[in-house]
Amino acid sequence: MKSMDINDRVEIDTAIVLAGGFGTRLRSAVPDLPKCMAPVAGRPFITYVIDYLRMQGIQKFIFSLGYKHEVIEAFLTDQYPTLAYQSVIEEEPLGTGGAIKLACSKCPDENVLIVNGDTLFKIQLKELAAIHIKRKAECTLALKPLNNFDRYGVVSIDENNKITSFHEKKFYTSGLINGGVYILNKEAFLKHGLADKFSFEKEYLETYYPSGSIYGGVQEGYFIDIGIPQDFEQAQADFARSILDYRHIDKSWTLFLDRDGVVNEEKAENYILNWTEFIFNKGVLNAFKILSNTFGRIVLVSNQRGIGKGLMTENDLHDIHKEMVKEVHAAGGHIDKIYYSTHMDNKHGSRKPNPGMALQALKDFPDMDLSKAVMVGNKPSDMRFGRSAGMFTVFLTTTNPEQPFPHPDIDLRFSSLLQFAEVLQH
Repeated sequence: MKSMDINDRVEIDTAIVLAGGFGTRLRSAVPDLPKCMAPVAGRPFITYVIDYLRMQGIQKFIFSLGYKHEVIEAFLTDQYPTLAYQSVIEEEPLGTGGAIKLACSKCPDENVLIVNGDTLFKIQLKELAAIHIKRKAECTLALKPLNNFDRYGVVSIDENNKITSFHEKKFYTSGLINGGVYILNKEAFLKHGLADKFSFEKEYLETYYPSGSIYGGVQEGYFIDIGIPQDFEQAQADFARSILDYRHIDKSWTLFLDRDGVVNEEKAENYILNWTEFIFNKGVLNAFKILSNTFGRIVLVSNQRGIGKGLMTENDLHDIHKEMVKEVHAAGGHIDKIYYSTHMDNKHGSRKPNPGMALQALKDFPDMDLSKAVMVGNKPSDMRFGRSAGMFTVFLTTTNPEQPFPHPDIDLRFSSLLQFAEVLQH
């Protein structure tokens, strides 16, 4: 049992998201939206970009906006109220290079991740950052191997990962493409004194790679660019939500549980300050026995702002959890780990719906597969936490029966933890 702090993360924790394009080639499919806001499987595409980057350890975002920027800003305000971000707005199109240069003015970090809002490349950020830092690179590109393509040019690298050439678009049977994801050393980039309007690819990468420290790292992760209707349609199939099938849940699965309102009775507008105030919800101990026989691992994730407010101490919380675990074990169940966030700031990475506690669980349990995990909670923030981490979600109506359903963040809804557990027995 430990307090969640996400100090152990990759050195790159800020991302610039380029989301100012017109999306001319996608006009027939999405006529009135910026490309990154194109609906894919019921969600704006940029949702998938943000959520994936956060699960790679990105804590801060800078959105470079232009065309219909107010649509994107309204979406971020509504759907990501706890996201730490800033926006920069192009008064006129500046090209990819100009957009990055403008966004760099808002970035306090030495190195920053650059991505496109209409492309998802599931890179492993730690691996790419390791190359960037080892080579003391000015810019490091994420390169995707492809076969039989003519939409992209090809990039070559040597045995030290240094880029040796860029080749024009034509048909290739195989090759490495520029995936549009970069780690950029801000100061080295700005020292070139490039114009306010330019192409990052042509006037920076292809101009400076022979003399500069520009490197590439091969990444095998999922890649899609929704810039043309054909790939936009492919994305609809790729991102369609699968249905949670109880029959597939086994000991390789992980169960994430919120605490207050799920495991124990929640005190309205107040906090459980000591063990004498802790009351298990009806049937929860029986539920734990069933769930422990079903899931291989059970993890609790809980916001505990009462500590941050000084209403209780961490020792008080540890005492509560010690007794809670003892009761669960006595009933035939188990809890493998408890994470909690005491932070007052809603934008702190460890506080739900922000995904920090899921990141910590992945670190502690490297074999964990979040696509084989279920988050059970009683608040919308629990559901958003689970969904952004790639889990299935189950909503309990114990304290918020008015929560709309169906809802894009909720897979299933039950009245109690016991009802959910009993369904798994059938």
